[in-house]
Amino acid sequence: MFDPVVKQDIIERINKLTPQTQHKWGKMDVAQMLAHTQLPIKCAYGTHQVKSSFLLKLLGPLFKSVLYNEKPYKQGLPTDPTYVVVDAKNFEAEKQALLELVSKFSPESVALLNHPVWGKMTKEQWSKATWKHLDHHLAQFGV
Repeated sequence: MFDPVVKQDIIERINKLTPQTQHKWGKMDVAQMLAHTQLPIKCAYGTHQVKSSFLLKLLGPLFKSVLYNEKPYKQGLPTDPTYVVVDAKNFEAEKQALLELVSKFSPESVALLNHPVWGKMTKEQWSKATWKHLDHHLAQFGV
């Protein structure tokens, strides 16, 4: 996400979405997905708090590479409860908010380097994890 070409590709894919875009899997509608994908970015910025348990703090660091490795996320993976979006959302507002977050994503904007679940994360790991999460959900909606 730090590479301008990669960031522009994500922005173009987001801009292809419409309020009528349907998911290929999952339960969220497109506006909920746009709201959902903002939350991990806000976590990286230090503006969204994720709760952790003793067990997650213990095991999270062992599995954190799943966030940013080359292997795509599987469909239907469980979502952290702090990232679940079930309320109706305004498509245009969520789209604009996500575009703003993505546009400003940079090494300087990443503030959280000690994730409460996953442990220490470098800015590069945040960048890869952010791209991977966005790519997963944009593919979910066919863009």
